[in-house]
Amino acid sequence: MKAKDKFLIEATKQFGANAIITKSQVQDTLKSLGIMGFGYGHLVQAGMSAGNDKIKLQSVDVSKTDVEVVTKKNVVKEVVKETSQDNATVNLVMGSDIQNLVPSPFEGFVSWGHHSTIKQVVKSGMFYPIFVTGLSGNGKTLMIEQVHAELKKELIRVNITIETDEDDLLGGFRLVNGETKFVPGPVIEAMQRGCTLLLDECDLGSNKLMCLQPVLEGKGVYLKKVNKWVTPKNGFNVMATANTKGKGSEDGRFIGTNILNEAFLERFAVTIEQPYASNTVEKKIVLGSMKKYGAVDEKFATNLVQWSEVIRKTFYDGGIDEVISTRRLDHIVKAFAIFKDKMKSIELCVARFDEDTKVSFLDLYSKIDAGVDPLAENKEEEEVKKEIVDDENDF
Repeated sequence: MKAKDKFLIEATKQFGANAIITKSQVQDTLKSLGIMGFGYGHLVQAGMSAGNDKIKLQSVDVSKTDVEVVTKKNVVKEVVKETSQDNATVNLVMGSDIQNLVPSPFEGFVSWGHHSTIKQVVKSGMFYPIFVTGLSGNGKTLMIEQVHAELKKELIRVNITIETDEDDLLGGFRLVNGETKFVPGPVIEAMQRGCTLLLDECDLGSNKLMCLQPVLEGKGVYLKKVNKWVTPKNGFNVMATANTKGKGSEDGRFIGTNILNEAFLERFAVTIEQPYASNTVEKKIVLGSMKKYGAVDEKFATNLVQWSEVIRKTFYDGGIDEVISTRRLDHIVKAFAIFKDKMKSIELCVARFDEDTKVSFLDLYSKIDAGVDPLAENKEEEEVKKEIVDDENDF
């Protein structure tokens, strides 16, 4: 076993996984192991520096260490054993606790849009990967969660980032009660349970997501670290949500999104484009939120929906760079339930935008609250401009 791996296993036992330890603690651990010719400087060079003469312990891949040495110390016990041919899965030593993974019902949820489409797919029990795309805060993830809540179907949600890799998804070796065991990742958990795997914010991931290729074909996956093949149970499916279609964000609105591999995207059977809800539906959503938070005000709900509609239309026309999402309307309603002040609630919830945008959004709401119809006003201005242009052309 390499000196670094030997040190990491021992240090993790003493201080915990990914712990930050001092230089003196490193030296004491190395001394207790009798390791010579390897020191603090080597660990810093290996990328473990945490500053101020401290290091952060890395995870050690036990599958790549000297098995004979590890076995003698009884650190790794039998990792897997085959189960019946019926499910052809593996029984991992460190399995998850038996728990109910059915999402909780969301009070005030309104089904709309592609809700019925998602529900049909889940009810079918077929393996049929779905990619759901749409602007932020329009209910993509909530829709999927609530379909599973209605059908009492288990769902495992994994939030994808640029750092997400095979170890996070499929599993890896972890130190558990002083023993190194293979802990299955959420993908394996979902496959063994026969439930739905939700890859949330999928377009934030990197090419490390390519480890899911066989999973997205419904054929199972080979766990290289334990030399076993895992086949999914009936009912397993994969869904993904993203703000883009996996082609990156051309307008720079969603910084951090990446261009996903075409072969990865091709394995999703269908792509569902989720828009913002219509005015009628959105008013039901807002009133549902008001009822949930104990602050029902129908006029305020109507004004908020009209306000967001005008802003979105201007956004789609290229007039502004920001938009009011359904999620932000929910934030405003919750603020209203707390502060009992409409303008204060709106002001607090639009403060995340730049000053000019914030002021224009507040002015717009004031006009709507005063009974002005901005859409009609804009239409009238456009007609006047058209008349001027026509007159100039005639002249």
